[in-house]
Amino acid sequence: MEFGLMVEPQFGGSYAELRDLARWAEEQDLDVFARSDHFLNQGESAPSTDALTTYGGLAEATDSIQLAVLVTPLTFRHPALIAKTAATLDEMSGGRFALGVGTGWMQSEHDAFGLDLPPLAERFDRLGETLAYLHSAFHSNTGFEGSYYGLDPLDVLPRPINMPIVVGGGGPRKTPTYAGRFADEYNLFVTDRATLGDRIRVMRSAAAAAGRDPDTIKVSLMGPAVVAPDETTYRAMLERRGARRDQTADEYEAFLRDLNIPHGTPDQARTSIEALQSIGITRYYVQSFRDLGSIDTAGLAVAFSILTS
Repeated sequence: MEFGLMVEPQFGGSYAELRDLARWAEEQDLDVFARSDHFLNQGESAPSTDALTTYGGLAEATDSIQLAVLVTPLTFRHPALIAKTAATLDEMSGGRFALGVGTGWMQSEHDAFGLDLPPLAERFDRLGETLAYLHSAFHSNTGFEGSYYGLDPLDVLPRPINMPIVVGGGGPRKTPTYAGRFADEYNLFVTDRATLGDRIRVMRSAAAAAGRDPDTIKVSLMGPAVVAPDETTYRAMLERRGARRDQTADEYEAFLRDLNIPHGTPDQARTSIEALQSIGITRYYVQSFRDLGSIDTAGLAVAFSILTS
């Protein structure tokens, strides 16, 4: 199992704080450092940096860790701009950049910045075209012509050295289908086992129908990790976090178990991870919904040491 840190700078945080977290993740020997791409936090303004711009700096500030954007909304940028920016970041990072693309969803940030957020069905159609556009730009010179976007048959340079495309989201059909057709990584949020299994089956079926080997597509999950070095500390965590949700410790633990969130003491956490691996999950992003300056790296270090043991 691979592990990474996923941060959400729309809650607040400077580039320097983002850079320090990326360097910290690399020092911890994590496989990937990821960030979101939002302009606002549900309508509230925070000092959030632009995702793709910051990766130019992170490419220079780090040496070996993969750098992923999860995910950039197609409503923010035309596929041509996504393609050229991503290919440039791939070159700057020596092939360590991973491009996640999604439909966009937060109405408030689109309204605030005067950006159009088309109806969901149209956004999914545009996502399919964006992925086909990127595939043509990066892997062929045949061009692409769709209802919304077009690309002439030409060599789009620079060609990526090694840039995975990530398709993420919890939709039941179109998202896993697009992932199977175009993605190198399919990213999901934590959810129940039956839902995960269904989404993965749809992705694998779409990959096979497109003539791809489903086993070559990484399947990743994103969510918290509630782990502790001993039972006493773990029970205290359950009580504290459960209280925030008006749940008892046992109710909160059941919630963690139902959503396949890694939890427990080292032995219990290992069982959680093995359960995820048994349904095809090969990467887990520990997600932090805090402003960057208040992220507890000491606590995260303990969590990652347990998860990777």
